[in-house]
Amino acid sequence: MIDLIDVTKSYGKGLPALNHANLHVDKGEFVFVVGSSGSGKSTMIKLLLKEIDSTSGQIIVSGEQLEGMKHRRIPKFRRKLGVVFQDFRLLKDRNVYENVAFAQHVINRPSRVIRKRVPEVLQEVGLAGKYKSFPDELSGGEQQRVALARALVNRPDILLADEPTGNLDPRTSLEIMELLEQINDRGTTVLVVTHNREIVNIMRKRVVTVQNGIIVSDEKEGTYHEA
Repeated sequence: MIDLIDVTKSYGKGLPALNHANLHVDKGEFVFVVGSSGSGKSTMIKLLLKEIDSTSGQIIVSGEQLEGMKHRRIPKFRRKLGVVFQDFRLLKDRNVYENVAFAQHVINRPSRVIRKRVPEVLQEVGLAGKYKSFPDELSGGEQQRVALARALVNRPDILLADEPTGNLDPRTSLEIMELLEQINDRGTTVLVVTHNREIVNIMRKRVVTVQNGIIVSDEKEGTYHEA
């Protein structure tokens, strides 16, 4: 589902942000990518989203080779991915239903499909009763659930979560992780970039550790150890 083959990303002089990285993620896996700030985690996410290009190496995501991909092809490729960020990135002037429906409007889903699918995904993330609420009326955890619903509404092959608990308290963070686990159980491949050691050690999933741009460990039921 995800392959990084000898991938290096340099932004200029100095050490590469990602240095000869090799990573294989199978369909249906749940993987944490951990490391301290500046280790290369965010660069990896940007490469997978085709926001930036690698300096060398090969990246294959959901059957698509990203090197040499034409610019006009990128939006269609990204439809295969759901993405959740630390800062939620919700539309403040739209309610919960409209925020989630927006992701379907962008890809020109018919109104009848949107009316059926949006309530389904809000039910999945536990927000069926909040569909008329606006983001500033919701807690941080609820806003992240809306962001998750938006990421999932188009049934992506892969969900990428970049520090999804960064703005949340420990209890809410665990609730969001449990929700991600349920999403994974339904067949979606989940890759979570995080520095939340407690959550990683509770979940006991596959843990890939990055230090100074280098993948230094890859454990099937790993824990997060600071360098």
